[in-house]
Amino acid sequence: MNKRETVFPIDLHWAPAWQVRDAIIERRLSATEVTRHFIARIAALDPAIHSFITVAEKQALAQAEAIDQQIQRGERVGPLAGVPISIKDQFWTRGIRTTGGSRVYADHVPEQDSIHVARLRAAGGIIIGKTNTPEFGTFWRTVNRVAKECVNPWDVKRTSGGSSGGAAASVAAGFGPLALGSDSGGSIRLPSAMCGVLGVLPSNGRVPSHGCFGSSTLFLSGVGPIARDVRDAATFLQLVARPWSADPLCRTDEAPDLLASLDFGVAGLRVGWWEINGISGLVEADVIAATRKAALGLESLGARFNDSVVLETAGLDEAWKVLDFVDRYAALGEKLYADAALRSKLSPYARVRFAEAKKATAAQYSRAVLRRAEFIRAVEKAFENCDVLLAPTVGYVAPVIKSVGPTERIPALVAYTLAVNVAGYTAASIPCGVVRGMPVGLQVIARPNQEALLLRVCRAFELAWPWAQRKPRP
Repeated sequence: MNKRETVFPIDLHWAPAWQVRDAIIERRLSATEVTRHFIARIAALDPAIHSFITVAEKQALAQAEAIDQQIQRGERVGPLAGVPISIKDQFWTRGIRTTGGSRVYADHVPEQDSIHVARLRAAGGIIIGKTNTPEFGTFWRTVNRVAKECVNPWDVKRTSGGSSGGAAASVAAGFGPLALGSDSGGSIRLPSAMCGVLGVLPSNGRVPSHGCFGSSTLFLSGVGPIARDVRDAATFLQLVARPWSADPLCRTDEAPDLLASLDFGVAGLRVGWWEINGISGLVEADVIAATRKAALGLESLGARFNDSVVLETAGLDEAWKVLDFVDRYAALGEKLYADAALRSKLSPYARVRFAEAKKATAAQYSRAVLRRAEFIRAVEKAFENCDVLLAPTVGYVAPVIKSVGPTERIPALVAYTLAVNVAGYTAASIPCGVVRGMPVGLQVIARPNQEALLLRVCRAFELAWPWAQRKPRP
């Protein structure tokens, strides 16, 4: 062990990414030492959590050594130089096994990176491994037929959520400060809320789509960061949110500067509270109360609170199902479902979704598109009286795994999150407290392309009521 290794910070695994990078470029630590530290922590603790499907030790150390050599030569390095990053196992990673949580692709090793992974590598990020996911991201629990189910670091009897459950659990457990996730109905925000970390959904088309198993491409899906620190999330999102001409569906304008206004606060902002009365008997009252209390706290920071926001969500879940299921079937499921041998390898919930998509009619899809358009108009109307909207991320603490079936879908669980995907808005789940020993999340929602404002609100909350010190027991 060399001298620098003997002065490792005891809490390195809880340090934000920007502090890790500072320590590396100032040569207080090397990227190789940092990478070895996190690989050792994953090896010691992840067998109880199962947040990773594949740990890319050899490749990560090679990347880290290259960063150290750049620094020794005095070369400029990227904004994530030496920072360990986990990648949801739906995204392609060159030379690293990428399964999509599916037995069909259990031995798949891509020859190229997704555009997101390529951009993170170019910024100096160390790809430390691939996090657990339900098959093709099609379930709200992180369970598949490739690896053991990912559980919650706060209580291993409970789910980590999904579909970016492995990503959220990896950050919550201190296996790295940043993770790449995806979200078409809550898949970044739900597990982030259940695991007590920050998860950000960009607005529709803000981040290009490429190199991912099973993502919905047309209306719903977004790619974004999971982190413990708002500045880290902003840096990450700034890197992946650039336009890309190869994706005809992404935005062509440059993303706004997400760091410039991060510390401007919320004084004078109009903040609305949204609660779905129709599901009050299907959620946990103490969770709703905790998130509402957190939302009201922004008044003390100078925000103007509006408690009368109403959004009609009747029929929205059914419209979302049609749009999401059919998109996934068109992108991937049709080929798999048509082949009996491949179909037999699919998880029960994936087979159910693809079967439902196969039966969907053009009329059903048309009605779903119309319901989406109607809801967008309703959300636009609500935002005439507020700058951001606050709501629970999910009305539950993470459920005990044995209390829910292996294919069960619970519409109330995603009621607050999938509505944002349908509208194409941007949102984040921020940790806002603990209920019965489990973390809960407050959802912040902003207009399309208003990620800078969204992160500004998250940052104000983070400064006033820091959440980073709340950690699961080892």
